This record gives sequence, C-alpha cells and structure tokens, in this order.
Amino acid sequence: MIKALKPCESEIAKFPEGIREDIADLLIRLEFGQTLSLPISRPMPNIGKRVHESRLTDRGGEYRLIYMIVGDENIWLIHAFKKQSQKTPLKQIQVCKNRLKQIV
Repeated sequence: MIKALKPCESEIAKFPEGIREDIADLLIRLEFGQTLSLPISRPMPNIGKRVHESRLTDRGGEYRLIYMIVGDENIWLIHAFKKQSQKTPLKQIQVCKNRLKQIV
C-alpha cells in the first residue's frame, strides 16, 4: 500500500506532468514487489534503513522522490524535490530525517 506524508503529496503535485507520470509508474512497480536499482533508485542509508531515492529526469531538470519501504506491504513517500546540485543537499536530507519520525 502506498502512503504519502501530506507535505510530500504537495511537493509531487508541483512537479511537471511527465515526472508525475513517471512517479506513478515507479509506484506501481514497487507495489507489485519489483526491486528497483540504479539508475532508477538507490538506497539512502544515511537517511534511514529501507529508505530509497528515486531519480527522475526530464528537460526541466532532475527530480528526487525519497521513499521508505516498511514491512512487505507499505511504501511511504517521504519527500520530493527538484535537485539543484550534484550532491543531495544536507537540508534535504534533514527534511527526510525529520519526516521519518512521523512514520517510525
């Protein structure tokens, strides 16, 4: 089951339509139990256990969706943002860590 924190829902709603469609596809794949890996998704152990970053790109730039797999059935959408630099900014990582506290 896909669950999203309210702030993450708002962040995704601001993304371009094509990126939102890519997110929908990614979530369907996750719901059906597919394990995603690079270049689509990668683990983010510096944020938390079972936390992953999906990488989405279009002509407007690069976008990230941070999600957490809880148990065998739940996927929590934690944070979504447009990436502005090569490395994930510490501010974005801190937002994720703060939001994780709402889940665990």
